Amino acid sequence: MPVLRITSLEHPLLADYADLTDVALRRILEPAGGLYLAESAKVIERAVAAAHVPRSVLLMEKWLPDLEWIAERFPDVPLFVADDALLEELTGFAMHRGALASMHRPMLPDARDLLAGAKTVVVLEDIVDHTNVGAAFRSAAGLGADAVLISPRCADPLYRRSVRVSMGTVLQVPWTRIGEWKDAAPLLHDAGFTIAALALGDDSVPLPEFAAALPAKVAIVLGTEGDGLSRRALAAADVRVEIPMLHGVDSLNVASASAVALYALRYAARE
Repeated sequence: MPVLRITSLEHPLLADYADLTDVALRRILEPAGGLYLAESAKVIERAVAAAHVPRSVLLMEKWLPDLEWIAERFPDVPLFVADDALLEELTGFAMHRGALASMHRPMLPDARDLLAGAKTVVVLEDIVDHTNVGAAFRSAAGLGADAVLISPRCADPLYRRSVRVSMGTVLQVPWTRIGEWKDAAPLLHDAGFTIAALALGDDSVPLPEFAAALPAKVAIVLGTEGDGLSRRALAAADVRVEIPMLHGVDSLNVASASAVALYALRYAARE
């Protein structure tokens, strides 16, 4: 593995790290280009543990000892080492976490395969904030969801911010994209899941009550930050579930709501 101490930005592989704050550009270089970025030595380690393969690594000199294990595992992967100023010029921000890896994006599994052995899944509908997506994945990992399904317009879980906020758990929780509700609802029902929409409504069931009579398989559906779940999602749901709130507060941040709901289901399952 060559350790390349760079003083210019001419190497073609460095384009993987260019202008990381430009979301529109990253959509071209990452999902469309079959790549994603893992930020920090810990997240890079989790990516490799998930059998993902790096294309290159970009890092500060002081972080080189922490990533020398890549030399044995991937002898042909270049490690680009540069000073702080050059790294910031390339990426568009100060690399406080010291290391980035451009990773080959794995193929997404078939949703039917994920559902086959699952009992609790989270469905994220059209959540556009990468921070919320990452936080929801962290809740899913920590509180026992078997898989996460995301809608066609949901933000990319492998976007750098999502991966970072999730502490790399997007690399551990099985996930895939599903189609529109006309296809997604039959898919879930055929696999034996009760579709539970986390939403307010006159017919909503309080979360403790729903958890007390927990179905064998549950798909918890969470909607966008502003408008919540779409009419199509609500129509596809078998039940609406709400988190009882106090002091006139009607809802939680979507990532917080996912944690509360998953904890309630996990506790009920243990009981």
